[in-house]
Amino acid sequence: MADPSSIDNPIRVAIVGSGPAGFYTVAALLKQQALAFEIDMFDRLPTPFGLIRAGVAPDHQKDKSVTRAYDKSARNANFRFYGSVAYGSDIHLRDLQEYYHQIVFCTGAQTDRSLGIAGEDLDGSHSATDFVAWYNGHPDYAHLHFDLTRSNVAVIGLGNVAVDVARILCKSHEELRRTDIADYALEALGSSHVRNVYMLGRRGPAQAAFSPSEIEELGALADADVTVPAEEARLDPLSREELERAADNTATRNVIKNVQAVEKFAARVPRGGRKLLTIRFLVSPVEIIGDAGGHVQALRLAQNAMIRAADGTLRPRPTGVEEQLPVGLVFRSVGYQGVAFGDLPFDDDRAVIRNDHGRITATDGVAIPGLYVAGWIKRGPTGVIGTNKTDAQETVTRMVEDLAAGRCLRPRHPQVEMARAFIHSRAPRSISYGDWGAIDAFEVARGAQAERPRVKLTSIEDMHAVLAARRAPPNDD
Repeated sequence: MADPSSIDNPIRVAIVGSGPAGFYTVAALLKQQALAFEIDMFDRLPTPFGLIRAGVAPDHQKDKSVTRAYDKSARNANFRFYGSVAYGSDIHLRDLQEYYHQIVFCTGAQTDRSLGIAGEDLDGSHSATDFVAWYNGHPDYAHLHFDLTRSNVAVIGLGNVAVDVARILCKSHEELRRTDIADYALEALGSSHVRNVYMLGRRGPAQAAFSPSEIEELGALADADVTVPAEEARLDPLSREELERAADNTATRNVIKNVQAVEKFAARVPRGGRKLLTIRFLVSPVEIIGDAGGHVQALRLAQNAMIRAADGTLRPRPTGVEEQLPVGLVFRSVGYQGVAFGDLPFDDDRAVIRNDHGRITATDGVAIPGLYVAGWIKRGPTGVIGTNKTDAQETVTRMVEDLAAGRCLRPRHPQVEMARAFIHSRAPRSISYGDWGAIDAFEVARGAQAERPRVKLTSIEDMHAVLAARRAPPNDD
Protein backbone atom coordinates (compact mmCIF):
# COMPACT_ATOMS: atom_id res chain seq x y z
CA MET A 1 0.00 0.00 0.00
CA ALA A 2 1.28 3.48 -0.84
CA ASP A 3 1.98 5.87 1.99
CA PRO A 4 -1.06 8.06 2.71
CA SER A 5 0.02 11.58 1.84
CA SER A 6 -2.08 13.10 -0.92
CA ILE A 7 -5.58 14.26 -1.77
CA ASP A 8 -6.06 11.06 -3.78
CA ASN A 9 -4.65 8.97 -0.96
CA PRO A 10 -5.51 10.85 2.26
CA ILE A 11 -4.68 9.94 5.82
CA ARG A 12 -7.82 8.58 7.47
CA VAL A 13 -8.21 9.62 11.11
CA ALA A 14 -10.90 8.53 13.58
CA ILE A 15 -11.57 10.71 16.62
CA VAL A 16 -13.59 9.19 19.46
CA GLY A 17 -15.26 11.97 21.44
CA SER A 18 -16.62 15.31 20.23
CA GLY A 19 -15.73 17.68 23.06
CA PRO A 20 -13.17 20.51 22.94
CA ALA A 21 -10.18 18.15 22.78
CA GLY A 22 -11.70 16.36 19.79
CA PHE A 23 -12.47 19.53 17.87
CA TYR A 24 -9.11 21.13 18.61
CA THR A 25 -7.52 17.94 17.28
CA VAL A 26 -9.57 18.33 14.08
CA ALA A 27 -8.45 21.96 13.71
CA ALA A 28 -4.80 21.07 14.26
CA LEU A 29 -4.96 18.28 11.68
CA LEU A 30 -6.61 20.47 9.07
CA LYS A 31 -3.83 23.04 9.46
CA GLN A 32 -1.23 20.52 8.25
CA GLN A 33 -0.85 21.90 4.74
CA ALA A 34 1.67 19.29 3.67
CA LEU A 35 -0.68 16.41 4.44
CA ALA A 36 -4.21 15.51 3.36
CA PHE A 37 -6.48 14.26 6.16
CA GLU A 38 -9.97 12.76 6.08
CA ILE A 39 -11.44 12.89 9.60
CA ASP A 40 -14.38 10.98 11.06
CA MET A 41 -15.55 11.91 14.56
CA PHE A 42 -17.67 9.63 16.75
CA ASP A 43 -19.84 10.38 19.75
CA ARG A 44 -22.23 8.23 21.75
CA LEU A 45 -24.73 11.11 21.89
CA PRO A 46 -26.53 12.68 18.92
CA THR A 47 -25.15 16.08 19.93
CA PRO A 48 -21.53 17.24 19.59
CA PHE A 49 -19.37 19.50 21.81
CA GLY A 50 -19.18 17.38 24.97
CA LEU A 51 -18.90 19.43 28.16
CA ILE A 52 -19.51 22.67 26.29
CA ARG A 53 -23.12 21.55 25.97
CA ALA A 54 -23.42 19.35 29.05
CA GLY A 55 -20.92 20.87 31.49
CA VAL A 56 -20.55 24.62 30.98
CA ALA A 57 -23.03 26.45 33.20
CA PRO A 58 -26.21 27.56 31.39
CA ASP A 59 -25.68 31.16 32.49
CA HIS A 60 -22.22 31.22 30.85
CA GLN A 61 -23.30 31.64 27.24
CA LYS A 62 -20.11 33.49 26.31
CA ASP A 63 -18.06 30.42 27.20
CA LYS A 64 -20.25 28.34 24.90
CA SER A 65 -19.54 30.61 21.92
CA VAL A 66 -16.32 28.64 21.37
CA THR A 67 -18.47 26.16 19.45
CA ARG A 68 -18.43 28.63 16.54
CA ALA A 69 -14.81 27.69 15.95
CA TYR A 70 -15.67 24.00 16.22
CA ASP A 71 -18.50 24.50 13.73
CA LYS A 72 -16.03 25.98 11.24
CA SER A 73 -13.90 22.83 11.47
CA ALA A 74 -16.96 20.61 11.19
CA ARG A 75 -18.01 22.24 7.92
CA ASN A 76 -14.75 21.32 6.24
CA ALA A 77 -15.37 18.94 3.35
CA ASN A 78 -12.87 16.47 4.82
CA PHE A 79 -14.74 16.11 8.12
CA ARG A 80 -17.68 13.86 9.06
CA PHE A 81 -19.54 13.58 12.36
CA TYR A 82 -21.17 10.33 13.43
CA GLY A 83 -23.38 10.94 16.46
CA SER A 84 -25.34 8.20 18.23
CA VAL A 85 -22.45 5.79 17.61
CA ALA A 86 -21.16 4.21 20.80
CA TYR A 87 -17.56 3.05 21.02
CA GLY A 88 -17.50 -0.27 22.83
CA SER A 89 -20.90 -1.43 21.60
CA ASP A 90 -21.57 -0.14 18.07
CA ILE A 91 -17.91 0.01 17.11
CA HIS A 92 -14.70 -1.37 18.61
CA LEU A 93 -10.98 -0.78 18.29
CA ARG A 94 -10.56 -3.72 15.95
CA ASP A 95 -13.21 -2.17 13.67
CA LEU A 96 -11.56 1.23 13.54
CA GLN A 97 -8.22 -0.37 12.75
CA GLU A 98 -9.78 -1.73 9.55
CA TYR A 99 -10.73 1.75 8.27
CA TYR A 100 -8.28 4.33 9.68
CA HIS A 101 -4.56 5.04 9.72
CA GLN A 102 -4.70 6.83 13.07
CA ILE A 103 -7.18 6.81 15.95
CA VAL A 104 -7.42 9.54 18.62
CA PHE A 105 -9.34 9.09 21.86
CA CYS A 106 -10.75 12.32 23.33
CA THR A 107 -13.19 10.84 25.82
CA GLY A 108 -12.59 13.17 28.77
CA ALA A 109 -12.85 12.44 32.48
CA GLN A 110 -16.23 10.80 32.78
CA THR A 111 -16.80 10.38 36.49
CA ASP A 112 -16.23 12.18 39.79
CA ARG A 113 -13.77 11.52 42.57
CA SER A 114 -14.99 10.00 45.80
CA LEU A 115 -14.70 11.69 49.19
CA GLY A 116 -14.01 8.35 50.84
CA ILE A 117 -15.99 9.15 53.98
CA ALA A 118 -18.86 7.45 55.82
CA GLY A 119 -22.34 8.35 54.62
CA GLU A 120 -21.29 9.26 51.10
CA ASP A 121 -23.96 6.96 49.64
CA LEU A 122 -26.88 8.25 51.71
CA ASP A 123 -29.99 9.55 49.97
CA GLY A 124 -29.45 13.22 49.35
CA SER A 125 -25.70 12.87 48.76
CA HIS A 126 -24.93 13.45 45.08
CA SER A 127 -22.07 13.95 42.73
CA ALA A 128 -21.92 17.55 41.54
CA THR A 129 -21.19 16.22 38.05
CA ASP A 130 -24.57 14.45 38.06
CA PHE A 131 -26.32 17.67 39.08
CA VAL A 132 -24.49 19.68 36.41
CA ALA A 133 -25.40 17.15 33.71
CA TRP A 134 -29.00 17.16 34.95
CA TYR A 135 -29.54 20.91 34.83
CA ASN A 136 -27.75 21.06 31.47
CA GLY A 137 -30.17 18.56 29.95
CA HIS A 138 -27.82 15.63 29.31
CA PRO A 139 -30.10 12.78 28.13
CA ASP A 140 -28.45 10.25 30.46
CA TYR A 141 -29.24 12.40 33.51
CA ALA A 142 -32.63 13.91 32.67
CA HIS A 143 -34.43 11.31 34.82
CA LEU A 144 -32.56 12.15 38.03
CA HIS A 145 -34.28 13.67 41.04
CA PHE A 146 -32.78 16.06 43.58
CA ASP A 147 -34.71 16.83 46.75
CA LEU A 148 -34.86 20.61 46.53
CA THR A 149 -37.41 20.76 49.34
CA ARG A 150 -34.45 20.87 51.75
CA SER A 151 -33.59 24.33 53.02
CA ASN A 152 -29.88 23.74 53.76
CA VAL A 153 -27.46 22.47 51.10
CA ALA A 154 -23.72 21.82 51.20
CA VAL A 155 -21.44 21.93 48.16
CA ILE A 156 -18.14 20.24 49.00
CA GLY A 157 -15.27 21.72 47.01
CA LEU A 158 -13.88 25.10 45.99
CA GLY A 159 -13.31 24.64 42.25
CA ASN A 160 -15.20 26.29 39.41
CA VAL A 161 -17.70 23.42 39.20
CA ALA A 162 -18.52 23.87 42.90
CA VAL A 163 -19.00 27.59 42.31
CA ASP A 164 -21.28 26.84 39.35
CA VAL A 165 -23.43 24.51 41.45
CA ALA A 166 -23.68 26.99 44.32
CA ARG A 167 -24.51 29.84 41.94
CA ILE A 168 -27.23 27.88 40.12
CA LEU A 169 -28.79 26.91 43.47
CA CYS A 170 -28.80 30.56 44.53
CA LYS A 171 -30.09 32.15 41.34
CA SER A 172 -33.64 33.39 41.09
CA HIS A 173 -36.12 31.92 38.64
CA GLU A 174 -35.93 35.09 36.56
CA GLU A 175 -32.14 34.84 36.28
CA LEU A 176 -32.30 31.17 35.27
CA ARG A 177 -35.12 31.77 32.81
CA ARG A 178 -32.75 33.77 30.61
CA THR A 179 -30.40 30.79 30.18
CA ASP A 180 -30.52 27.51 28.27
CA ILE A 181 -31.01 25.45 31.43
CA ALA A 182 -33.15 22.36 30.87
CA ASP A 183 -36.88 23.09 31.22
CA TYR A 184 -37.41 20.49 33.95
CA ALA A 185 -34.49 21.95 35.93
CA LEU A 186 -35.84 25.47 35.49
CA GLU A 187 -39.17 24.35 36.94
CA ALA A 188 -37.61 22.39 39.81
CA LEU A 189 -35.19 25.15 40.79
CA GLY A 190 -37.94 27.76 40.45
CA SER A 191 -39.96 26.01 43.14
CA SER A 192 -36.91 25.13 45.26
CA HIS A 193 -37.07 25.49 49.05
CA VAL A 194 -33.30 25.95 49.27
CA ARG A 195 -32.43 28.97 51.40
CA ASN A 196 -28.92 28.34 52.78
CA VAL A 197 -26.07 27.08 50.62
CA TYR A 198 -22.67 26.27 52.14
CA MET A 199 -19.61 25.93 49.93
CA LEU A 200 -16.90 24.07 51.84
CA GLY A 201 -13.14 23.86 51.27
CA ARG A 202 -10.53 22.05 53.30
CA ARG A 203 -7.83 24.63 52.61
CA GLY A 204 -7.66 28.42 52.86
CA PRO A 205 -8.57 31.21 50.42
CA ALA A 206 -5.06 31.21 48.91
CA GLN A 207 -5.42 27.55 47.90
CA ALA A 208 -8.95 27.72 46.46
CA ALA A 209 -9.19 26.33 42.93
CA PHE A 210 -11.85 28.70 41.61
CA SER A 211 -10.91 31.41 39.14
CA PRO A 212 -11.19 35.14 39.94
CA SER A 213 -14.03 35.61 37.45
CA GLU A 214 -16.03 32.75 38.97
CA ILE A 215 -15.76 33.93 42.58
CA GLU A 216 -16.40 37.57 41.68
CA GLU A 217 -19.52 36.59 39.73
CA LEU A 218 -21.16 35.44 42.96
CA GLY A 219 -21.35 39.06 44.05
CA ALA A 220 -23.85 39.80 41.27
CA LEU A 221 -26.57 37.35 42.40
CA ALA A 222 -29.89 39.20 42.25
CA ASP A 223 -31.60 37.73 45.31
CA ALA A 224 -28.87 36.05 47.35
CA ASP A 225 -26.33 37.32 49.84
CA VAL A 226 -22.78 35.96 49.96
CA THR A 227 -20.74 35.84 53.13
CA VAL A 228 -17.52 34.37 54.50
CA PRO A 229 -16.75 33.97 58.22
CA ALA A 230 -14.18 36.68 58.98
CA GLU A 231 -11.77 34.32 60.74
CA GLU A 232 -11.75 31.97 57.74
CA ALA A 233 -11.25 34.80 55.22
CA ARG A 234 -8.00 35.88 56.91
CA LEU A 235 -4.88 34.39 55.40
CA ASP A 236 -2.74 32.23 57.63
CA PRO A 237 0.88 33.42 58.05
CA LEU A 238 2.35 30.68 55.82
CA SER A 239 0.02 31.45 52.91
CA ARG A 240 0.63 35.18 53.24
CA GLU A 241 4.38 34.59 53.22
CA GLU A 242 4.15 32.53 50.00
CA LEU A 243 2.06 35.17 48.25
CA GLU A 244 4.45 37.94 49.20
CA ARG A 245 7.43 35.91 47.99
CA ALA A 246 5.93 35.28 44.52
CA ALA A 247 3.84 38.40 44.04
CA ASP A 248 4.96 38.99 40.44
CA ASN A 249 3.94 35.52 39.26
CA THR A 250 0.83 35.40 37.01
CA ALA A 251 -0.69 32.52 38.96
CA THR A 252 -0.03 34.36 42.19
CA ARG A 253 -1.78 37.46 40.88
CA ASN A 254 -4.90 35.34 40.31
CA VAL A 255 -4.62 33.98 43.84
CA ILE A 256 -4.40 37.53 45.17
CA LYS A 257 -7.57 38.42 43.24
CA ASN A 258 -9.31 35.41 44.78
CA VAL A 259 -8.20 36.41 48.27
CA GLN A 260 -9.38 39.98 47.74
CA ALA A 261 -12.79 38.78 46.54
CA VAL A 262 -13.11 36.56 49.62
CA GLU A 263 -12.17 39.45 51.91
CA LYS A 264 -14.82 41.63 50.28
CA PHE A 265 -17.48 39.01 50.91
CA ALA A 266 -16.38 38.72 54.54
CA ALA A 267 -16.82 42.49 54.99
CA ARG A 268 -20.08 42.69 53.08
CA VAL A 269 -23.26 43.74 54.84
CA PRO A 270 -26.16 41.38 53.95
CA ARG A 271 -28.84 42.98 51.77
CA GLY A 272 -31.64 40.72 52.93
CA GLY A 273 -31.64 38.39 49.93
CA ARG A 274 -33.98 35.44 49.76
CA LYS A 275 -31.01 33.04 49.87
CA LEU A 276 -27.66 33.04 51.66
CA LEU A 277 -24.46 31.55 50.29
CA THR A 278 -21.81 30.98 52.96
CA ILE A 279 -18.31 30.16 51.77
CA ARG A 280 -16.31 28.21 54.33
CA PHE A 281 -12.57 27.58 54.39
CA LEU A 282 -10.36 25.23 56.41
CA VAL A 283 -13.08 22.65 57.04
CA SER A 284 -13.03 19.00 55.91
CA PRO A 285 -16.08 16.73 55.82
CA VAL A 286 -15.32 13.59 57.82
CA GLU A 287 -18.81 12.07 57.82
CA ILE A 288 -22.18 12.58 56.17
CA ILE A 289 -24.76 11.87 58.87
CA GLY A 290 -28.13 10.36 58.00
CA ASP A 291 -31.50 10.34 59.72
CA ALA A 292 -33.50 7.24 60.64
CA GLY A 293 -34.77 6.99 57.07
CA GLY A 294 -31.28 6.99 55.56
CA HIS A 295 -31.39 10.56 54.23
CA VAL A 296 -28.73 13.20 54.75
CA GLN A 297 -29.37 15.39 57.78
CA ALA A 298 -25.93 16.81 58.69
CA LEU A 299 -22.23 16.99 57.89
CA ARG A 300 -19.55 16.40 60.48
CA LEU A 301 -16.71 18.79 59.75
CA ALA A 302 -13.15 18.90 61.02
CA GLN A 303 -11.60 22.34 61.37
CA ASN A 304 -8.15 22.64 59.81
CA ALA A 305 -4.99 24.73 59.99
CA MET A 306 -2.43 25.14 57.23
CA ILE A 307 0.99 23.62 57.87
CA ARG A 308 4.16 23.21 55.83
CA ALA A 309 4.62 19.55 54.92
CA ALA A 310 7.95 17.75 54.62
CA ASP A 311 7.97 18.31 50.85
CA GLY A 312 7.66 22.07 51.37
CA THR A 313 4.04 22.42 50.25
CA LEU A 314 1.25 23.84 52.40
CA ARG A 315 -1.27 21.26 53.57
CA PRO A 316 -4.39 21.35 55.77
CA ARG A 317 -4.16 19.50 59.08
CA PRO A 318 -7.08 18.84 61.46
CA THR A 319 -6.90 20.88 64.65
CA GLY A 320 -8.96 18.36 66.63
CA VAL A 321 -11.97 20.68 66.70
CA GLU A 322 -15.11 19.41 64.99
CA GLU A 323 -18.58 20.78 64.26
CA GLN A 324 -21.86 19.60 62.80
CA LEU A 325 -23.50 21.45 59.94
CA PRO A 326 -27.23 20.73 59.50
CA VAL A 327 -27.88 20.10 55.81
CA GLY A 328 -30.39 17.96 53.96
CA LEU A 329 -28.63 17.84 50.61
CA VAL A 330 -24.95 17.41 49.70
CA PHE A 331 -23.19 17.90 46.37
CA ARG A 332 -19.68 16.47 46.17
CA SER A 333 -17.41 18.45 43.86
CA VAL A 334 -13.83 17.34 44.47
CA GLY A 335 -12.77 16.69 40.89
CA TYR A 336 -13.32 14.58 37.80
CA GLN A 337 -11.40 11.46 36.85
CA GLY A 338 -11.07 9.30 33.77
CA VAL A 339 -12.27 5.72 33.56
CA ALA A 340 -10.72 2.71 31.84
CA PHE A 341 -11.72 2.67 28.19
CA GLY A 342 -12.16 -0.67 26.49
CA ASP A 343 -8.91 -2.59 26.12
CA LEU A 344 -6.70 0.51 26.05
CA PRO A 345 -3.81 0.60 28.57
CA PHE A 346 -4.94 2.54 31.63
CA ASP A 347 -2.94 4.24 34.36
CA ASP A 348 -5.04 3.62 37.49
CA ASP A 349 -2.98 6.00 39.62
CA ARG A 350 -3.47 8.99 37.31
CA ALA A 351 -6.84 7.82 35.92
CA VAL A 352 -5.76 8.44 32.32
CA ILE A 353 -5.04 6.27 29.28
CA ARG A 354 -1.33 5.49 29.38
CA ASN A 355 0.49 7.79 26.99
CA ASP A 356 3.68 9.63 26.21
CA HIS A 357 2.81 13.18 25.13
CA GLY A 358 -0.24 11.87 23.29
CA ARG A 359 1.03 8.55 21.98
CA ILE A 360 -0.79 5.68 23.69
CA THR A 361 1.77 3.37 25.26
CA ALA A 362 1.71 -0.20 26.49
CA THR A 363 2.51 -0.98 30.12
CA ASP A 364 6.19 -1.25 29.16
CA GLY A 365 6.14 2.35 27.89
CA VAL A 366 6.42 1.46 24.20
CA ALA A 367 4.13 3.46 21.91
CA ILE A 368 1.35 1.54 20.18
CA PRO A 369 1.37 2.51 16.47
CA GLY A 370 -1.59 4.57 15.28
CA LEU A 371 -3.23 5.16 18.69
CA TYR A 372 -3.35 8.57 20.41
CA VAL A 373 -5.10 10.58 23.11
CA ALA A 374 -5.90 14.24 23.71
CA GLY A 375 -7.64 16.21 26.43
CA TRP A 376 -8.50 15.12 29.95
CA ILE A 377 -8.15 11.40 29.24
CA LYS A 378 -4.55 12.22 28.26
CA ARG A 379 -3.43 14.61 31.01
CA GLY A 380 -6.14 14.48 33.68
CA PRO A 381 -8.88 17.08 34.42
CA THR A 382 -6.74 20.20 34.49
CA GLY A 383 -6.89 23.59 32.84
CA VAL A 384 -9.68 25.47 31.10
CA ILE A 385 -11.37 24.92 27.74
CA GLY A 386 -8.54 26.58 25.84
CA THR A 387 -5.93 24.35 27.50
CA ASN A 388 -7.18 21.57 25.24
CA LYS A 389 -6.00 23.49 22.19
CA THR A 390 -2.29 23.31 23.03
CA ASP A 391 -2.81 19.77 24.33
CA ALA A 392 -4.34 18.70 21.00
CA GLN A 393 -1.56 20.42 19.05
CA GLU A 394 1.01 18.41 20.99
CA THR A 395 -0.76 15.17 20.08
CA VAL A 396 -1.06 16.15 16.41
CA THR A 397 2.65 16.94 16.34
CA ARG A 398 3.33 13.36 17.44
CA MET A 399 0.90 12.04 14.83
CA VAL A 400 2.67 13.93 12.05
CA GLU A 401 6.07 12.74 13.28
CA ASP A 402 4.85 9.14 13.23
CA LEU A 403 3.46 9.49 9.72
CA ALA A 404 6.82 10.76 8.51
CA ALA A 405 8.45 7.73 10.10
CA GLY A 406 5.91 5.32 8.62
CA ARG A 407 4.47 4.44 12.05
CA CYS A 408 0.73 4.16 11.43
CA LEU A 409 -2.00 1.58 11.02
CA ARG A 410 -2.45 -0.15 7.65
CA PRO A 411 -6.23 -0.34 7.24
CA ARG A 412 -7.73 -2.75 4.72
CA HIS A 413 -10.55 -0.32 3.84
CA PRO A 414 -9.28 3.28 4.02
CA GLN A 415 -12.05 4.63 1.78
CA VAL A 416 -14.59 7.14 3.13
CA GLU A 417 -17.55 5.30 1.62
CA MET A 418 -16.45 1.95 2.99
CA ALA A 419 -16.29 3.39 6.50
CA ARG A 420 -19.64 5.13 6.08
CA ALA A 421 -21.34 1.92 4.96
CA PHE A 422 -19.83 0.00 7.86
CA ILE A 423 -20.89 2.61 10.43
CA HIS A 424 -24.45 2.71 9.11
CA SER A 425 -24.60 -1.07 9.27
CA ARG A 426 -23.67 -0.99 12.95
CA ALA A 427 -25.56 2.19 13.91
CA PRO A 428 -28.46 2.73 11.47
CA ARG A 429 -29.68 5.79 13.38
CA SER A 430 -26.31 7.57 13.36
CA ILE A 431 -26.47 11.35 13.26
CA SER A 432 -24.58 13.48 10.74
CA TYR A 433 -23.39 17.02 11.38
CA GLY A 434 -26.18 18.21 9.11
CA ASP A 435 -28.65 16.34 11.31
CA TRP A 436 -27.17 18.08 14.34
CA GLY A 437 -27.67 21.38 12.51
CA ALA A 438 -31.39 20.60 12.26
CA ILE A 439 -31.58 19.77 15.98
CA ASP A 440 -29.66 22.93 16.78
CA ALA A 441 -31.97 25.08 14.65
CA PHE A 442 -35.03 23.51 16.31
CA GLU A 443 -33.72 24.26 19.80
CA VAL A 444 -32.72 27.82 18.94
CA ALA A 445 -36.12 28.49 17.35
CA ARG A 446 -37.87 27.25 20.49
CA GLY A 447 -35.56 29.46 22.52
CA ALA A 448 -36.41 32.52 20.45
CA GLN A 449 -40.11 31.99 21.18
CA ALA A 450 -39.34 31.93 24.90
CA GLU A 451 -36.72 34.73 24.76
CA ARG A 452 -33.99 32.29 25.74
CA PRO A 453 -30.73 31.24 24.00
CA ARG A 454 -32.26 27.84 23.21
CA VAL A 455 -34.68 25.32 24.69
CA LYS A 456 -32.83 22.03 24.74
CA LEU A 457 -34.12 18.66 23.70
CA THR A 458 -33.20 16.38 26.58
CA SER A 459 -34.39 13.07 25.13
CA ILE A 460 -32.57 11.20 22.39
CA GLU A 461 -35.92 9.98 21.07
CA ASP A 462 -37.14 13.56 20.81
CA MET A 463 -34.05 14.44 18.80
CA HIS A 464 -34.70 11.59 16.40
CA ALA A 465 -38.34 12.65 16.17
CA VAL A 466 -37.27 16.13 15.05
CA LEU A 467 -35.11 14.57 12.35
CA ALA A 468 -37.86 12.18 11.29
CA ALA A 469 -40.27 15.09 10.87
CA ARG A 470 -37.66 16.97 8.83
CA ARG A 471 -37.16 14.01 6.50
CA ALA A 472 -40.85 13.08 6.14
CA PRO A 473 -42.39 13.87 2.75
CA PRO A 474 -44.96 16.69 2.76
CA ASN A 475 -48.59 15.73 3.19
CA ASP A 476 -50.51 16.89 0.12
CA ASP A 477 -53.95 16.17 1.57
